[in-house]
Amino acid sequence: MGGEELVVKSLKERIIETALDLFRHKGYHGVSVDEIVETAGTSKGGFYHKFKSKDALLYEIHDLFISHVLKETKKAYEENDTPIDKVSALLFAFTNVFDVYQRHITVFYDESAYLPPEYKNIIKEKRTEYQRLIEQVIEEGKESGHFRPEISTTITTMAIIGLVNWTYKWYRQNGSLTMEQITHHFNDLILRGVLTEQGLEEAKAKKYIM
Repeated sequence: MGGEELVVKSLKERIIETALDLFRHKGYHGVSVDEIVETAGTSKGGFYHKFKSKDALLYEIHDLFISHVLKETKKAYEENDTPIDKVSALLFAFTNVFDVYQRHITVFYDESAYLPPEYKNIIKEKRTEYQRLIEQVIEEGKESGHFRPEISTTITTMAIIGLVNWTYKWYRQNGSLTMEQITHHFNDLILRGVLTEQGLEEAKAKKYIM
């Protein structure tokens, strides 16, 4: 095979990839299980062996990227020392998902309103876990003197999450700026809003500030 590796996708991966394309072009309610099955080249039995319903498939699309975010952000938190380092590392880990799972994120945010409560509750738990990680870093920064003590931890956390989450609406992988370059702008904006004079000096020294 000329040294090339043959990558064979599993049935579950084929179904997800097919659903991502169909949902993006036709919307969640515009696509039936029959169409997913036919396009993926499988059977209804094959589909229902992997997913108990179309709702379960949409949930799985979300779970793939939120699990990736949680794994990478926890790693970023554990591998960095100061609150400034942690905020920056968490941000880059968070935004990296837009390159890795851009289609998953777009489909989920556009169609998530259709999920039943049983899935929304699980999603909420994972998102809360991520939110608490950011809140923890903000609190650590306030205690260490790197972050301004008067800022609201909750509002600051939600502002960071909102800033990044909305990126899916306008970010293009073939655009003029890479996700890494965009994240440098995000990092600068966030840090300038939360840092004390002490924190600002450290951020400048580490070139986190543009």
